[in-house]
Amino acid sequence: MTGDLVNNLPAAVLWDLDGTLLDSEKLWDLPLYELAERLGGSLSPETRRAMVGTNVPTTMDLLFGEVGISPTPAQVEESVAYIDARMIELFATKAVFRPGAEEALRAVRASGVPTALVTSTERALAEVALDTVGREFFDVTVCGDEVDGLNKPLPEPYLKAARLLGVDPERCLAIEDSPTGVAAGVAAGCVVLVVPCDVPVPEGERRVFRDSLVGIDGDLLATLIA
Repeated sequence: MTGDLVNNLPAAVLWDLDGTLLDSEKLWDLPLYELAERLGGSLSPETRRAMVGTNVPTTMDLLFGEVGISPTPAQVEESVAYIDARMIELFATKAVFRPGAEEALRAVRASGVPTALVTSTERALAEVALDTVGREFFDVTVCGDEVDGLNKPLPEPYLKAARLLGVDPERCLAIEDSPTGVAAGVAAGCVVLVVPCDVPVPEGERRVFRDSLVGIDGDLLATLIA
């Protein structure tokens, strides 16, 4: 990498997890559709798409609304426990990388740029996922239950990651797959590399689109942040 490119590298790369690094949105489908059936209803594809990139409380609101139940706190707690148990099993046995993701993680790490994982997944599940992704690729991690309810699409997850790394969010590159996550990165002032997975992402400011993470390396990072 030339000196000019090194000087133009982002201050940090902030990675999303589900649908960006791991092809895990399809794994979330299983307990979500199962739970809707257990509650006596069904989950429409439209409502499932609306859940992509959101946090657990939002997902539960959408799911119970879909099946027409006003849940008690105990019902919500039981439902979250069911999803968590299924996802721990699935993250441990079925999670696979998105195309180019593992190589991109290694290339970004080799560039020396600080990194963070910024996910709506809560800490307990994220720790299981990190066993697959590799926790050595991240300097810090920010999970969905660690932002005081200010989850994506609000900017706080990305702002918190930047604070923990001691960098300016406007000099950071966020890597995302969903409209919710992209909105959070843009609101934080990041440039967002958008690699759509299951849900289309609209064009907009501070967004660079790619079909996959294949070919992501330090040289490309320098051109993206510019």
